[in-house]
Amino acid sequence: MNVVFAALPDDRAADIRAAGELESGEARAGGGGGSSIGGDIDLTGMAIPKEMARLVPRSIARKYNVVPVQTTGDTLSLAMAVSLFAGCGSKEEPAPAPAPAPEASQPAEPSAEKVEVSMIAAQYGNETADWWANFVSEFNAANENINLVVDVVSWNDIYTVVNTRIANGEAPDLLNIDVFADYQADGLLLPAEDWVSEETYAKFFPSFLAESVVDDVVWAVPDLASARALYYNADILEAAGVAVPTTWEELKAAAAAIKAYDPEIYPWGVDMTTDEGQACFAYYAWNNGGGFVDADGNWTLNSAENVEAVEFITGLVAAGLTNTDPTTETRYDLQDKFAAGQLAMMIGPNQISKYCEQNGGINYGIASLPTNGDKAGASVGVMDRIMCFDNGYTAEELAAVTAVVDAFYDDEPYAEWVLMEGFIPATAPGGDLCIAADPAMEKWVNLVAGAKFYPSIEGWNDVKFGVIDAQQRILLGEDAQTVLDELQEEIVG
Repeated sequence: MNVVFAALPDDRAADIRAAGELESGEARAGGGGGSSIGGDIDLTGMAIPKEMARLVPRSIARKYNVVPVQTTGDTLSLAMAVSLFAGCGSKEEPAPAPAPAPEASQPAEPSAEKVEVSMIAAQYGNETADWWANFVSEFNAANENINLVVDVVSWNDIYTVVNTRIANGEAPDLLNIDVFADYQADGLLLPAEDWVSEETYAKFFPSFLAESVVDDVVWAVPDLASARALYYNADILEAAGVAVPTTWEELKAAAAAIKAYDPEIYPWGVDMTTDEGQACFAYYAWNNGGGFVDADGNWTLNSAENVEAVEFITGLVAAGLTNTDPTTETRYDLQDKFAAGQLAMMIGPNQISKYCEQNGGINYGIASLPTNGDKAGASVGVMDRIMCFDNGYTAEELAAVTAVVDAFYDDEPYAEWVLMEGFIPATAPGGDLCIAADPAMEKWVNLVAGAKFYPSIEGWNDVKFGVIDAQQRILLGEDAQTVLDELQEEIVG
């Protein structure tokens, strides 16, 4: 199928070539628009390649109001309303008359082609891909005019995959990931109100929505949340003669006692990988009076509290009181060891409870994160999001995106998904259903309500990977203050 345009004024043809990366000569410019001409020009007669059919409307539809008017045979005729303003062309030559409208310019007929909605979704667990495959199958069967395509990508790879797609001009329509602020700052996202129905929007916990606000606009909606707590093997601690640690000093002493009791057991779990290294930084910084930003939202990565926090956790690793390689062992590796009785203590999300019950049934307990002395403690809350890229949608395409979002947040299927993944729901109806199915969920819902979340400001993505790299460098022996000073300078300038 070819998309057919008419002769274009010089500046409009240039825009078409820039937007669609057309080769010279494919956009045939008309003889210069005169300033005395105003109104609409019906565009027919210029063929562009089939692969540009989707790109051109999406990239310039809003600017020039491109709309389909008829599909006939192997061509799709389009009309483009172009306002010509004074000074945009030669004043000495009259503008050519608009091309005569062909028979194709009759009332529009609905397209027989399906609207495709693309999505990249994060892989939370072993069942994630199968769940999405079933969701896609059922959704497409129920919506004959929509073709939903979902790519499920691991957390280790998702940032690279997304950034590569964006760089290649192939941003997905919907993205399920944790970060959003940098995409918003680059002008890549649509406000949530543009693609989330009022019915679905009303379901979200307001405090969760507030984490995705920039300039009083919500740019993403939460898909789920989790709170982090200390998991401990009660039998191992009892055998080693130690109590559940509440301070860093108690933690170090307990870890040493566990190692003395059984050198084959890892006392404390640490994940400094690209999967959760930023969480590792938060666990200790937030429980030492530090953190990523100050009260005014300014980056404070090299604060004395943060330096002390990183030195504490890297010191535990250096002393042999943790798993052997925190830079490669993810929290999924740690939960495997914990469920198998090979790891005594770790910090992790609420879904570890379900994992332990399904894989070994150890005698475990849950407690608050240890703090440095009498400093105030903080649970770490993690919230992931769904966002919509601004791909220049037609009304039909945007309606298809909304249909996907509505289907995903349908109360019962959504609650089943959250329970399957073992996280905390982001909607009030979902919360009610999850608590009814699993009363233990209520304490986690209450815990996340008072948790600290990662900053929702521009630069977070760079900070996230910056602190991961910093911890790994410090673990290898570099000076903590120097490394964090360099990171602060890199981020703030």
